[in-house]
Amino acid sequence: MPLAIVVAISFAQAAETIPPYAFTWDWSANYLLLAQDPLYLEAFGQSLLISANTALICLAIGYPMALAIARSRRPNLLLLLVILPFWTGFLLRITAWIGLLRDQGWINACLEWLGLIEAPLHLLYTQGAMYAGLVYAYMPFMVLPLYARLSRLDPNLAEAAADLGASPWAVFRRVIWPHSRPGVVAGMLLVFIPTTGEYVIPELLGGPGAETIGRVLWTEFFDNHDWPMAATVALALILLLLPATAYVWRRP
Repeated sequence: MPLAIVVAISFAQAAETIPPYAFTWDWSANYLLLAQDPLYLEAFGQSLLISANTALICLAIGYPMALAIARSRRPNLLLLLVILPFWTGFLLRITAWIGLLRDQGWINACLEWLGLIEAPLHLLYTQGAMYAGLVYAYMPFMVLPLYARLSRLDPNLAEAAADLGASPWAVFRRVIWPHSRPGVVAGMLLVFIPTTGEYVIPELLGGPGAETIGRVLWTEFFDNHDWPMAATVALALILLLLPATAYVWRRP
């Protein structure tokens, strides 16, 4: 029902009424504007790029973590450390990064104390700060499905391959990686899908150049009070992510 309401509002036009929209015969105007305006197209493109980069960074960091947890003697303790940040509020965790990255924050203070820098580095409100927040927030969504797959791998298979003369790289490429591939796909999608519409992290940590679709959606709804256009953008985002969502849904 909420989705049906969003679809209906997307075919309306903004108006000086309460609620601020009215239905007209020009039902396709919002979708034509969405397809032609560079603002929306660039926002969608930038959001997809940021999501893909975040998923790849999480994979590069999370795969060794998941493999180490699967091979450790105390996997439950290490898994607890991975999900421990979820015990605090999402907004509080992201706000803590502001204290770390600001010009008078802990990172700059440590670097100055070590004598590595003379003036504070501008770390906050940059692309790097935004990616740091995204990777930090969504890393468990990569580690957990990878661990679920790697923990099922029989260690005797890797030992047998090594006994038959396979190098460590060959063992990884021929034994470990094929077994973990479903976890890789699941982790990539579980990170990619929510980060595409992320608003809080780009708003709090990213610079003005990080004009993601989440920030555009917020602007249309709360600043411009253009509910029909905001509904159109939201529906387009849902349709854009629908193939990936369907793939996750059909996974066993």
